[in-house]
Amino acid sequence: MTPTLVRQHPPHAGATPRVDLCARARDWSEIQERMLVPLYEAVYERLEVGPGTRLLGLGCGSGLALLMAASRGAAVTGVESDSPERLRLARQRLLPEAWGTRARAETRLVEGSPGDASDARTPAYTLVTAFEPIGCLAGDSEGLGETLAAVTALAERGAPVVLAGWGPPERCATSSVLRVATKLADPLRSTGSWRPALRDDLEEVAQRAGLRPDGSGRVACPFGYADVDSAVRGLLSTGLFDAAVSATDQAQVDKELTEALHPHQRQDGTVWMPNVFRYLIARVP
Repeated sequence: MTPTLVRQHPPHAGATPRVDLCARARDWSEIQERMLVPLYEAVYERLEVGPGTRLLGLGCGSGLALLMAASRGAAVTGVESDSPERLRLARQRLLPEAWGTRARAETRLVEGSPGDASDARTPAYTLVTAFEPIGCLAGDSEGLGETLAAVTALAERGAPVVLAGWGPPERCATSSVLRVATKLADPLRSTGSWRPALRDDLEEVAQRAGLRPDGSGRVACPFGYADVDSAVRGLLSTGLFDAAVSATDQAQVDKELTEALHPHQRQDGTVWMPNVFRYLIARVP
């Protein structure tokens, strides 16, 4: 049986926050997802993604990374097991026949596990990406190594598998804001709240999957927002504050998150936080 992809939002103790999942997916798609565009672009440039690339995107969310690869001529397949709301938005972006125009050629979007994205007729993938950053939640990589190990059967030998994570906390201005999640989530810190990224987070996942590391890089991904309200909505859409909401309440999280953002607010009201993200390229044996 193919393992289910474990995403950035592991189960945690306490009541599950009551949130509007459709609104959260829109906030991710319209506000937060674009912050990672420099990461996607750097990886695609380094790996020369283009015509002839057959890309499998794990945890594809609302599909911006896939759209960028498709615009380079790649045949893209996205798998999403955690958020059907984000996947619906990805279909609107990548399969526009839903509103009366022709679909992009060689594009597939699948709700389920990576095994659901392949059959005997599917050519082997030449690139696998897991772009949702790991190493910032306690337990956020649990199961990912197992999933990646299963994915290797779907990819060509030597194909690159890309993992992404937060850079060193001292290089990420957003770290000071994310610490609100840890403070409020206590005593749930070991089960789903933010933690500082560790140097070998990505390498440890690759090792568990039996992949061979073959290079890495760092990319500047500043978080910029039109105002504090947009910043709060964007950051909440990541799921990094869910444990904090469970441990306290939404109003308390909103209040403390707003206060933590004030040092990053400019005179014109915009919010700007420089960050560095890291990616690892590993190869299918």
